Amino acid sequence: MEQPTLQNINQNIAKNVSPNNPPSSLPNVPQGNPAKFAFFYMLSLVALIFMALSTGMIIFEIINRKIVDLTAIFDSGTLKFAIASIIISAPIYYVMMWQINKSLFSGTLKKDSGVRRWLTYFILFISAIVVIGWLIATINSFLNGELTTKFVLKALTAIIISAAIFYYYFYDIKREMVEGMKDKVIMIFFYTSLAVVLITLVASFFFVESPSQARARRQDDAIISNFNIIDNAVNAYYYDNKKLPAKIADMLQNKNYYLTADNLNDPTTKKPFDYKIVNKDIYELCATFQSLAKDQQDANIYFDPRWPHNAGYQCISQNIRSESKQTPVAVPPIIQKQ
Repeated sequence: MEQPTLQNINQNIAKNVSPNNPPSSLPNVPQGNPAKFAFFYMLSLVALIFMALSTGMIIFEIINRKIVDLTAIFDSGTLKFAIASIIISAPIYYVMMWQINKSLFSGTLKKDSGVRRWLTYFILFISAIVVIGWLIATINSFLNGELTTKFVLKALTAIIISAAIFYYYFYDIKREMVEGMKDKVIMIFFYTSLAVVLITLVASFFFVESPSQARARRQDDAIISNFNIIDNAVNAYYYDNKKLPAKIADMLQNKNYYLTADNLNDPTTKKPFDYKIVNKDIYELCATFQSLAKDQQDANIYFDPRWPHNAGYQCISQNIRSESKQTPVAVPPIIQKQ
């Protein structure tokens, strides 16, 4: 029998390789790039953490808004951060998962790949740490006096989100057939979780102020901050002189009042505030506000109820505080006995 030569072997390989029978179909050909799939899994982990926590944060803040409780107050800042996190992280997560599942379906990522197994369990490990911390924080809020109804709703939210994540990844790593198989459970999780995230994101917009409202509130907060500084200076002046200053600019000469020229003007328009004396111990400060004080109270947990106002030009009255009206009492020196 004629022994095969190297030339004959090369000719046979050339015959077997054709557009209908590409080299990738030959045995022992490397499938996919492990570094690429590691990147997909790690990026999906980061996006998953941001997306899952932000979804829970939005639900938590909606609960805080609808159920009034002084131990857990609605915070628009937390809600805005969660909205921004979902807008960025959700598309990244679903694109990465689509790439991973597409590679599993085509066979470029093998079911028993070390990258897939190690990083799936790593995702489960990190997710477990995050969920444990989340549940600890929820129980801690309850022990600090949070209403039982709010605690139950928040605990259920955390448990449902974490259970869905763990079920999906455990199911995914345990399934036997992946190449060329479209798994219904995987598809249901993909589209159901996407719907939940979208519904949560849309619902959040009903509880958060618009960017223009936030800008107007910050401008009004800056005015109120200056009003508080002026009010402290007026009370200190009254304590020293037993009368209101004729002009608020008169107090700039005394450094003990901690008042500067910038405090006398609207920080946005740079227009000076109007100051009016109503009677011997009542005065008014006037400025143009951009929003209603009630709207600020809904959005800002640090709202100061001493300065109620509507949108537009407003004058707010303030009484001299009782301690500023008191006359200092001379204390006789203490004579130590010899």
